[in-house]
Amino acid sequence: MTGPPPARPADGADDADVIAQSLDEPELFAGLYDRHAPDIHRYVARRLGEGPADDITAETFLIAFRTRGRYDTTRRLARPWLYGIAANLIGKHRRTEVRALKALARTGHDPVAASWSDRADDRIAVQAPLAGALAALSPGDRHVLLLVAWADLGYQEVADALRIPLGTVRSRLNRARRKVREALSTDPAFTSAEQELTPSWTK
Repeated sequence: MTGPPPARPADGADDADVIAQSLDEPELFAGLYDRHAPDIHRYVARRLGEGPADDITAETFLIAFRTRGRYDTTRRLARPWLYGIAANLIGKHRRTEVRALKALARTGHDPVAASWSDRADDRIAVQAPLAGALAALSPGDRHVLLLVAWADLGYQEVADALRIPLGTVRSRLNRARRKVREALSTDPAFTSAEQELTPSWTK
């Protein structure tokens, strides 16, 4: 005789529902992992490489599980919350990230940054001039820019993720865009053909 089937979130349950239900049925939290872990992993891998991405993704969801009782269930989508946890963990590796970006800017190749080029539309992200520009940003500005550019979060979602005012998101994003534009426009390695590929988030 087999046991009962594993519990699953109710059909149509949004993230907040899953989190709330998981307080009584912890196994339901796996549904949140299934929904969002691939995107979190992809984002972390683009910033730190595949190895750290495995660990940080696992730790992100472990922290989320442990703190789910404090989650504000009026926020129906948990993506900003999860990206915020991941961003905090990435911040602990900022020296690794900056070192990889600088190596890429200097040599045009880095084994960590090479993992970013897994999709054709990401190729611009591994161009040396852009890597140098990203390395020169402050951690706060880089978080905001890349949450918009690589995680596809809206301004309010970034504000929620980083727990900063919406106005701060706008000012950091504007400053980051300006610095990236300036760095690319003054770098002789960044040709006019490459400039046409400049991501829209630098404009």
